[in-house]
Amino acid sequence: MQEFKEEIIKALESLVQLGQEEIQQNLSIPPDAGLGDYAFPCFILSKKWKRPPQEISQYLAQEISKKGLGEWIKEVKSAGPYLNFYCNREKLTRETLKEIYEKGKDYGKVKEGGGENVVIDFSAPNIAKPFGIGHLRSTVIGNSLYRLYEALGYNCVGINHLGDWGTQFGKLISAYKRWGDEDSLKEDPIQYLYQLYVSFHQEASGDENLEEEGRHWFKRLEEGEEEAVELWHKFRELSLKEFRRIYRRLDIEFDEEQGESFYNQMLSSTLKRLEEEEIVRKSEGALIVDLEPYGLPPALLRKKDGATLYATRDLCAALYRYEKYKFQKLIYVVGAAQSLHFQQLFKILELMGLPWASRCVHVPFGLIKFKEGKMSTRMGNLIFLEDVIDKAVALARDIIEEKNPDLENKDEVAEMVGIGSVIFGDLSNDRVKDIDFDWDKVLDFSGETSPYIQYAHARICSILRKEGAQASREADLSLLEREEEQRLISLLARFSEHIKRAAETYKPSTLARYLLDLTSDFNYFYHRCPVLTAEEGLKEARLILIDGVRQVLVNGLYLLGIKAPSKM
Repeated sequence: MQEFKEEIIKALESLVQLGQEEIQQNLSIPPDAGLGDYAFPCFILSKKWKRPPQEISQYLAQEISKKGLGEWIKEVKSAGPYLNFYCNREKLTRETLKEIYEKGKDYGKVKEGGGENVVIDFSAPNIAKPFGIGHLRSTVIGNSLYRLYEALGYNCVGINHLGDWGTQFGKLISAYKRWGDEDSLKEDPIQYLYQLYVSFHQEASGDENLEEEGRHWFKRLEEGEEEAVELWHKFRELSLKEFRRIYRRLDIEFDEEQGESFYNQMLSSTLKRLEEEEIVRKSEGALIVDLEPYGLPPALLRKKDGATLYATRDLCAALYRYEKYKFQKLIYVVGAAQSLHFQQLFKILELMGLPWASRCVHVPFGLIKFKEGKMSTRMGNLIFLEDVIDKAVALARDIIEEKNPDLENKDEVAEMVGIGSVIFGDLSNDRVKDIDFDWDKVLDFSGETSPYIQYAHARICSILRKEGAQASREADLSLLEREEEQRLISLLARFSEHIKRAAETYKPSTLARYLLDLTSDFNYFYHRCPVLTAEEGLKEARLILIDGVRQVLVNGLYLLGIKAPSKM
């Protein structure tokens, strides 16, 4: 479709006197296939030309037709205020299926990123606490954005900014010193540390001295006292080991795992720089950046007792990341509750005169809500991510046992299907909206879910395996004339467009919706157009077509962080 669009842009450029980028931005896909493959809105020219858009549309259709339509444009028609372009379907079919076959897993990728660095900060769980379901959104959205930008030709750097510093570690050390048991810690470290943390807050509600004791231990940690640092290191390493195990199940890797503590060494130099540039000022003994002239509350960077904050370390992190990666874009995948924090952070970077401040992006997302009420680590009503994954995998295993008991590698397939259902249950939702967490909905294996897409992929693999059928590259693709076939080809041709749109809007849900549409159209085709029983010639052409669908489903699911089993 990109070559078709380029031909449209070239045909319009000299006539409408708009830049190529502006023309491309205004091209849209008509709501009805009968209205063409792309439409150009002529009302955007009406004011400048001082002519009705319908008249402009008619004029442009005549002029383009007069000059010749080229290889890709079969027809151009005026339809009210729109100029509709119809693609050479035979050429589109041939070129699309040829490209899918030649590129395979690389189909859909483009090189527009030119190898520039895109840094993505995502997941960021807290040390010494279990990986809760609340961290699912940042983790899977960030991982998908990493893969999407990689597909656009960028060099991606995934950073796990661990919550490994703060007064909570003083509380945890205090709890461990009071009630800790080494054997229990070794047996189930994260769960045990979590229970200690919950116990601390339960006890602290009736003992004010306990909170003070926790602050005291954190002060000792900040001062580098050997015992405090040793316990902190132990808790940190045990947590990382557990997190990495869960990440392996999710098929997620990071290029860097640096917690807040990593930036402690940079705090004094960063604050000194801000003072020298007169960006900060003292306020009641604290150090702040006055952002009120920009419609934002003041940003507190150092308390009057000398303690720094999360914002101070985030500022250090941004400066460090640009120095190291010279990024084209720095993306923070963090909940919507932190929107103000990032507005303040980006404004401070801008006040520092850093030209790359405008290339920092906060990708907010809504909450996962629960029937039981708001989740709280302190109160102990946390839903563990791995419990959700295990339940989804177990359900998938039960369904496989019921419907296909002779399936090979049942456990492996159940893992793919179960984890895929959890990831897709998140990514198929618009990230800005809250998700009402519902076990029945998340684990529903019918309807608009990843198992629905995975099953379509497995069905195609089954067709290609039957009777040794293979997609011959010598087939006559001009035989693919039916509406059901052409709908599939149009969707396959637009795959890279959907990748680009999902990346640019930071919404993997765009790609998830595309895969659901492709699966739905494949099922529509499958029930109306026989493949293996079709007459010779047409059979081979349809095998190539469904093999193309198979490849795009694999590629698309990968970009969401989901695997596609060949048997289900």
